[in-house]
Amino acid sequence: MRRWWTKQGRHLVLTAEGEKLMSYARRLLALNDETLRALQAERLTGEIHLGMQEDFGESLMPEILGQFKRHHPQVRIVARVDRNGPLRQALAEEALDLALLWQTEDQGPGLGLCPLAWIAHPDLDIRALLVSGEPLPLVMFDSPCLMRSRAIACLDAAGIPWQVVFVSHSLSGIWAAVQAGLGLTIRTRIGMPGNLRPAGGLLPAPGSLAVSLRQTPREEHHSAAVALLGELMTEALQGWLDR
Repeated sequence: MRRWWTKQGRHLVLTAEGEKLMSYARRLLALNDETLRALQAERLTGEIHLGMQEDFGESLMPEILGQFKRHHPQVRIVARVDRNGPLRQALAEEALDLALLWQTEDQGPGLGLCPLAWIAHPDLDIRALLVSGEPLPLVMFDSPCLMRSRAIACLDAAGIPWQVVFVSHSLSGIWAAVQAGLGLTIRTRIGMPGNLRPAGGLLPAPGSLAVSLRQTPREEHHSAAVALLGELMTEALQGWLDR
């Protein structure tokens, strides 16, 4: 008789056979969800106003939106890629149906936690900067910015001098400046260019931010299309965050 789980201490854990079965079960559930979405495709119409951070707009969301559009071609998606503050304001003003946002851990776990990292070009000698006592050169968004605030708080708590040497209004500008070796930044690894590296170990751990999917509170915005896109985004993002 096959054993799907075994006992370890006071807990039950999956056996190798159980893990294989779980993998098949997840795939069957995903196929079931995709089938249901496909069967509903002809009935879904309308417009969805979606807000998202640049981090997601350039890396994770294209695949999610492409999948939704293939199954629901009659739904028009109007996307707004912006920073956290303007997106929250637009959601409060009911200019958005859904918004994918960052939030601090004390605001709730959201869909899951995404670790932050100090990120720099490999040629930037952080050890030498720390030994010399020179201020760490930071590449940041302007205030208010959750990641900027986290970076400054971490360095101040550790007594490490810092100086913001480059300010950008776009994530692409942040990455370009870090790639040029102007300084280091604090971001998640989502969309991190391949020639940059996490620069942890020498600097205080910056913790995590939560990913949150918010919907406008007005019921007239709660269409079937909005609900389905929200479900698809939730499934995909939780799967990515659980890696």
